[in-house]
Amino acid sequence: MQVTIDKNSGYCFGVEFAIKMAEDEMEQSDKLYCLGDIVHNDMEVKRLADKGLVVIDRDQLSELSDCKVLIRAHGEPPETYRTAIENNIELIDASCPVVLKLQHRVKTAFDKMERENGQVVIYGKKGHAEVIGLTGQTMEKAIVVMEDSDLEKIDFNRPVTLFSQTTKSTKGFYELSQKIQDRIKASKGELTEVDFNANDSICRQVSNREPQLRQFAKENDVIVFVSGKKSSNGKALYQVCLEENPRSFFVENQTEIQPEWFYPTDKVGICGATSTPMWLMEDVKKHLESMEANTLPV
Repeated sequence: MQVTIDKNSGYCFGVEFAIKMAEDEMEQSDKLYCLGDIVHNDMEVKRLADKGLVVIDRDQLSELSDCKVLIRAHGEPPETYRTAIENNIELIDASCPVVLKLQHRVKTAFDKMERENGQVVIYGKKGHAEVIGLTGQTMEKAIVVMEDSDLEKIDFNRPVTLFSQTTKSTKGFYELSQKIQDRIKASKGELTEVDFNANDSICRQVSNREPQLRQFAKENDVIVFVSGKKSSNGKALYQVCLEENPRSFFVENQTEIQPEWFYPTDKVGICGATSTPMWLMEDVKKHLESMEANTLPV
């Protein structure tokens, strides 16, 4: 059995940067607070917790003072920074530069829409950490759209400016954009530049993984997709693998692997989400290689 790790899988720049900042800070102190899971992968969260990273929520943040708190790659709304100033909290800001730029664009667009009686719409998952940071730029007035039923929240007689959560599907964004345009035309009888402005704000480091992953899934007999179950990016990329290769299996770690998934002659590809650490995929590879000699049917 031949086992290969996808060279394009693993952390995106933003997540890698945040984890490096956390580890550097913890070398100097035995405890660092982190606002939410630093990454949607329980194995990595546990590894960092063992080093002294303590995960807190927003309610707990308001109760802290005179300490250091890490802001993860997803970014935070303005309210978090106000709380930090009031409570004398030093923020270790690991917000992804791509997310920070998008926050600024959303804030600028919101100010414009407020003057023009328009609306900011965000294609994303309501309650997702990045989306919370984006809606915070709009005084929580932005409309978050994920499903077709969410379109009912939009007033198609008023101007619409559309953005996307950085980790969403490019295909999904453009399908949503077309649906909004169609609704505006149906409502107003025409569509002008004033009526609608779509901003493709999807991170290309993330979106480019889809075509790369499709090719990787085709090249292997079996795909072992490694990801935390809480990762929305992981769920989406696993579906991409499944579409190209029905022998694709989703695991959180090597303990979930079943020997009956494989034949000795298989080419096995290991890949993962933008929140999957390389060390975890390497552990899965070692497990598969040791399992090959001991448990695979001949």
